[in-house]
Amino acid sequence: MFYVYILKCSNEKLYVGCTENLKDRLERHNKGYVPATKALLPVKLMTYICFPNKYTAFNFEKYLKSGSGRAFLNKHLI
Repeated sequence: MFYVYILKCSNEKLYVGCTENLKDRLERHNKGYVPATKALLPVKLMTYICFPNKYTAFNFEKYLKSGSGRAFLNKHLI
């Protein structure tokens, strides 16, 4: 399974990512090993969505990072 996850950073902004191992990835975020969120600790997992293959997961992550995807997040998920 592949996971698209949404984190809330300490500055209240959202971070969208994709991984095959969600538990390990969250640990890496919170330990400061991920450059994109290192200065925004602590991060909190808001939600995640499971996908059976990486292509669907990465396409959904890409969509969520787009303008219409951000609007979707704000209206439906967060």
